[in-house]
Amino acid sequence: MFKLSLCLLAALMLANVHADNINKDAVITREDSDPADPEGNYKFAFETSNGIQAQEAGNGNGVSGSSSYISPEGEQISLTYVADENGFQPQGAHLPTPPPIPEAILRSLEYNAAHPQQN
Repeated sequence: MFKLSLCLLAALMLANVHADNINKDAVITREDSDPADPEGNYKFAFETSNGIQAQEAGNGNGVSGSSSYISPEGEQISLTYVADENGFQPQGAHLPTPPPIPEAILRSLEYNAAHPQQN
C-alpha cells in the first residue's frame, strides 16, 4: 500500500508541476476504474481533452502504469513505470541518463574481469 501511495504522490507532483500549462477548460473524455477487489487488484485509466492520459494497474505485489502529456514546448512526454520489490522504476525518453563510462575505465573493468585476483 505504501508503494501505491508513493506512485500516486509522484503522479500528483508531476501534474502539479505542469498545472500552469494545462488548459483550464479541459474535460475528462474517458475514465475507467476498477476499484480494489478483496485480493487488492485494481486498475484505472483516464484521458482528458488537452492530451493528458494515465493508466495504472496493481495489487499488493506491485504496480505498473503509464502517463503522457504535451509539454509546454509541444512535445509528447510519455512515462511508463513499475513499482515493486525492486522500487520505483520509471522509463521515458525525457528522463536523464548517466553519461557513458570513460574508455579508460571500461578497459580497466574489462582487464579486472579477465584477470581475477588470486586468493
